[in-house]
Amino acid sequence: MLEGVVQGVGFRPFVKKLADRLELPGITFNTARGLVVEIDSTHEGEARHFIAALRAEAPPASRVERCVVEEIAQRACYEGFRITPSAARDGSFTLISPDLATCDACLAEITNPADRRFRYPFTNCTNCGPRYSITLSTPYDRANTTMKRFELCDACAAEYADPADRRFHAEPVACPVCGPRLSMEICDALPMVEEGRILALKGLGGFQLACDAFCAEAVDELRLRKRRSRKPFAVMMRDMATVERYCVVGDADRHLLGQTAAPVVLLSMRDPAAFPPGVAPGLRHLGVMLPYTPLHHLLLGGSATCLVMTSGNISEEPIVIRNEEAIEKLGPLADGLLLHDRDIFMRVDDSVARTFEGVPRVLRRARGYAPSAIALGHEVGEVLATGGELKNTFCITKGRYAIPSQHIGDLENYETVQFFEETLRNLQSVYQAKPRLIAHDLHPDYLSTRWALTRPEPKIAVQHHHAHIASCMAENGLSERVIGVAFDGTGFGSDGQVWGGEFMICDYGGYERWAHLRYVSLPGGDRAAREGWRMAAAHLYDALGPEFRRLDLPCWSGASAASWKVLERMIERPAIMTSSCGRLFDAVSAICGISVESSYEGESAMLLEAAAEGQSGESYKLELNTQTVPWTIETRSMIERIAREIAAGQSGRVVARCFHDSIARMIESVCSSLRERNSVDKVCLSGGAFQNFTLLSDATALLRRSGFEVFLHSQVPPNDGGLSLGQAVIAATYLKDMS
Repeated sequence: MLEGVVQGVGFRPFVKKLADRLELPGITFNTARGLVVEIDSTHEGEARHFIAALRAEAPPASRVERCVVEEIAQRACYEGFRITPSAARDGSFTLISPDLATCDACLAEITNPADRRFRYPFTNCTNCGPRYSITLSTPYDRANTTMKRFELCDACAAEYADPADRRFHAEPVACPVCGPRLSMEICDALPMVEEGRILALKGLGGFQLACDAFCAEAVDELRLRKRRSRKPFAVMMRDMATVERYCVVGDADRHLLGQTAAPVVLLSMRDPAAFPPGVAPGLRHLGVMLPYTPLHHLLLGGSATCLVMTSGNISEEPIVIRNEEAIEKLGPLADGLLLHDRDIFMRVDDSVARTFEGVPRVLRRARGYAPSAIALGHEVGEVLATGGELKNTFCITKGRYAIPSQHIGDLENYETVQFFEETLRNLQSVYQAKPRLIAHDLHPDYLSTRWALTRPEPKIAVQHHHAHIASCMAENGLSERVIGVAFDGTGFGSDGQVWGGEFMICDYGGYERWAHLRYVSLPGGDRAAREGWRMAAAHLYDALGPEFRRLDLPCWSGASAASWKVLERMIERPAIMTSSCGRLFDAVSAICGISVESSYEGESAMLLEAAAEGQSGESYKLELNTQTVPWTIETRSMIERIAREIAAGQSGRVVARCFHDSIARMIESVCSSLRERNSVDKVCLSGGAFQNFTLLSDATALLRRSGFEVFLHSQVPPNDGGLSLGQAVIAATYLKDMS
């Protein structure tokens, strides 16, 4: 029995070819648990050789997690080696393959005028094409996918039945005769984008909106129609040569761009002015992806070399997947609709990743990665973790795996909650998961928490930053106590305040909060996260008292007299206090005049990081007050110095670089103090602030120089998209202790 990602990736054809090559009779078939292989061998050496080859030569998109070998009585006289029908479901499960980018062989066919699949936009084989997005249930057979209504023509049926063909048992196999069809010809769609218009197209996991990335008018119009003010767009580029023309591409980046996951990869632009300002406003990095479906390759086969490619939705709603919904919702946003008749069962947005230290780091886990499982290395009870409010994912556990969902989005409206529920129903059905315990965030007003509290199963509340650190531990296979550094924008603390600049000693069973950034007022609550000048005022009042307004700073320009009166009352008599590192970044960005207001989450911090690039300067001192319990990291002297430097005419870009260096040095200093007290030398860095690769690079280098083992995220995001994994492993530990 083979368990892991062994269905939908050409494993049965591979097994047959291997058995035929070694002249071993037998059978193979899918089950809900994995793949069964039976061989008839009288020589132990033959069997060992066969098993070793199964692992060593496995298809590239497969992942063998477990191989169980046992001797059984021969069922019958095998005649050669055959693939037999799948076994019925028995309550067990197998891992589902993510959707896979177009392989080179299929790409060669759609560009070859002599091939019967020339310019056919649904070409695929066992090495590429839709998987998760079309899977209705397991085992992964055509009858259990949205391709079941397309009856194979004679030519495709012959390929499907031919063990020597790469489409042997490729479940989504199709051609122009028998497969899905577009609503318009590619030659009619191409002029739309080439002439500066906006096209809505049905992609792999949902609809996308596309326009020429070099047409400023089209980019600005897309922003206006989509209601997306300044959040950067991703750009799909024709090929690797085009990517290298506009971006700095390292070997690890090149490898990541070419992987079957085909994520959006964040790259440094060679010249930010090469694209209109509306593509990535104020940023020096660009989200880039290569075409990952035949349809994308065909669209980029005309004169357009770079297309803005963004989710087909109105801002903050789930990506659209149905044709009827696209006509209703995307019709007003696009100048043309490119539909087709292959149904999408599971909506899956594009993934986002970046390389650091030569390793891919996932920042949004969706198409190409979901629903790949995280191997935990041991059996766990079945739990459901509902994640957080922003960048929501949920996570289920089954057997030895944690299975995070794809990126759901911000749980701020009914449509996104519906997406959460439909995805949960599907994954619970596919994996036969029946949770015995539900984990949720400590915040009582998160929709994910409210949803969990309506469920009949027992529940456990998990502190936000403990979950962040546990998620980093889980994907790195750690079980011992670690120093956890959790830096982000917001998380409900056990004292009722808003945390976000936390140092913990923790394991899955619990945490101790040892240190945090100094509390300051959070004036206006959630408004303070959008209006960075509010946080600037809060930090400056904390550092200088009421006289802070006398400083001539650029961040005061947008505040009215009435706003000031209300704000001062909030700061003097705070209802909510925060230790948030994210809000500290917002404050410094505003004081420097880089960004006084954010139109999307993290904008001010991202612009601050962009401003710091290429600069140098002396760091600021942050004192650690060990007389308080927990310890307090004093920020007042740093804030005062930054404000006085800016008021005296210092460059905001230089201050931005000094600030990043200061936070990194503070992290190393506090971790060193914690090591002295607790004899712990493993550090996990988690939370949205560590998407800032300037901070991550500085902190990691300093910690390693001081002898720490540093553990980072790669499989799940450091932001709130990774929370559900942490909640799940904490809940699984709690469930084990209950047993």
